[in-house]
Amino acid sequence: QVQLVESGGGLVQAGGSLRLSCAASGSIFRINVMGWYRQAPGKQREFVASISSGGSTNYADSVRGRFTISRDNAKNTVYLQMNSLKPEDTAVYYCNADIQQGGGHFFFVYWGQGTQVTVSS
Repeated sequence: QVQLVESGGGLVQAGGSLRLSCAASGSIFRINVMGWYRQAPGKQREFVASISSGGSTNYADSVRGRFTISRDNAKNTVYLQMNSLKPEDTAVYYCNADIQQGGGHFFFVYWGQGTQVTVSS
């Protein structure tokens, strides 16, 4: 069984910063891409950022230059450093990871339970 657990969400004023963490645990053989998505009230879940096992990154245009994704492969953990936060960044943030379990042959995408980020104006 594999679990992804996010932490680091909270309430922050506009212009402030937060750092999200997401740790994967369980029977993990290999992790490919790890990423962050978010879902605001009444909106669809949207891509925020992703990072490959080799460190290649991708960002949504709305966060590029303000957010930084990184990962610690030894800890199976992905981070999202969010700076210059805006009220429109308010959402539930979810991490996901493309994981090959120990003894398995295929990769499957797993999701965390989400962490709330609220940015006040």
